[in-house]
This record gives sequence, C-alpha cells and structure tokens, in this order.
Amino acid sequence: MEINGKTRVCGLIGNPVEHTMSPVIHNTLAGRLGHDLVYVPFPVGPGRVSEAVAGADALGVLGLNVTVPYKSEVMDCLKELDPLARDIGAVNTLVRTKGGYKGYNTDMEGLYRALLSEGVPIEGQEIILLGAGGAARAVAYLCAVKGASKVYMLNRTLSRAEEAAAEVNGRTDRQTVIPMLIDDYAAIPDGEYLTIQGTSVGLAPHADEAVITDDAFYRKVRTGFDLIYSPWETKFMRLVRAQGRPAYNGLKMLLYQGIIAYELWNGVHVADEDAQAVYEKLREHIGQSGTDRND
Repeated sequence: MEINGKTRVCGLIGNPVEHTMSPVIHNTLAGRLGHDLVYVPFPVGPGRVSEAVAGADALGVLGLNVTVPYKSEVMDCLKELDPLARDIGAVNTLVRTKGGYKGYNTDMEGLYRALLSEGVPIEGQEIILLGAGGAARAVAYLCAVKGASKVYMLNRTLSRAEEAAAEVNGRTDRQTVIPMLIDDYAAIPDGEYLTIQGTSVGLAPHADEAVITDDAFYRKVRTGFDLIYSPWETKFMRLVRAQGRPAYNGLKMLLYQGIIAYELWNGVHVADEDAQAVYEKLREHIGQSGTDRND
C-alpha cells in the first residue's frame, strides 16, 4: 500500500509483540476493503502503559489492540469502558473517541463468532470448560451471558474454580457455572458436551500434553474447541478426534477478535468472504494452509 498524509494508523501494544499475527489480519482487511490504513506493533515496556495510551491519543492513532500483560492494567488509562469489558475485567481493543479511548473486549465475541462459524451453538447447551484462569473465566462469562444451561468448570485447584464460578454467577445473576476438581470429571453426568480447553497446557514446551488423557472423558465430548492455535493440532484435539468427534483450534477466535476490532475502528461490517480470505492468509502465515480436517 502507499502510505501518505491521510493514512490512518492502528496498532498493538504489549510486551512482547514480535510474535503477533494481528498485522496479517488488519493489513489484509485494509487492502481488501480499500481503506487507507496501516497496522503496526508497538512494544511497550513495564510501567509505561499509560504513557503509551496518552501518546497514541496525542498522535491521533485510530485504534489499538492490547495484548499480555496489559489487558487489565490498561483499563485505568481509558475514558470509557464497554460493559462486557468491564464485567470480564480485561480489555483488548481501544477505540479513539473525543477526549480519550474507549475499551472493549473482542476476545470473547471473537470466540462466539468462531463457534457460530463452525455451527456450534452455546445457547441452551451444557458445556465442559477446562481451566479457571483468566481466559477460562472470560469463557465462562461468555457462556453464561449467551445462555448456556450449565458450565462444568474443571480445574486442578478447586478453590480457584469456586472463586471463578462465584464471580461469573454473581455478575450474571445465574447459577450457571459449577466448579469441580479436574480429577472428578467422571462425576459429570453421561452426555455429549461442547468442551472448551481454556488452559495453557498444549503450548510449547508442553505441546504433547493434555490436562485429561482418559478416553472415558473424551467419550463425553460432542465438539472440542481449544483456545490454542499453535501447535495447529493439540493433544486435546487429537484425543477428541480419536473418538470420531470434531475438534477446532483457536485460530478463528484470533481471526474474529481482530475482525470485530477492525469493525469498531472503521464503522464497517466485514463480509464472510473477506473473513475467509483473512483466515486463509493466517493459515498461510503459520504454514497450515489446507491441512485442517474439520474445514
């Protein structure tokens, strides 16, 4: 693209940011939609988030994504918070407004769109959720808000699951989330469940591990969804597929959280064909084009 005096700037703040695939998403969209916009990563050192946000505002940066470790810290630097971001307690997208930035969380809506794109509903469903950390808590909140009937939250530390369940149930005024020790998975009633893997187990250097390996557990899985997208196929996914059930990784969650941010910055709707084109670009970027058996 040609950068000129009218080119708008968006970007990513975090530490580190060298690994990010967000430029693939946003620069591809800008090219396809004909927007004079460029997206770049900005590494921000510890203790400098407020300076970065203020500086971006002074420079007229149209919008920012926020990645680890600043998704909660950045909330104190904003003029306004979207209710979903406030309830989740994390922000990953900033939209410039008069007087400062408004913070949003597009991660969870990105997960929701990713599930819908695969024909996987949440409303009225019973769900098994592995983990009770920050990502899993946000997933539990999303499931409760979108009308899941039950969410069995399995974690290695029961007190952490209990704390997360109480927080989500309290904020949604529904007793949706049921905390459990991960070793007690056999107590979940027989059935077929959407199962979401929300822990870091499966990431390098533990790429050949899963929090549960018992085939009996995976016979309860109707559809598996791992928030991890690298490696392309986690052990959790392999164990789900070994039972003849579909399993998906987190690349479409990454895709749609970026698309929603782009829509917020530019006041547009990204069509399905454009979303698919960006998805293929992401797959090419990580060397997995045409290899997903669920596509």
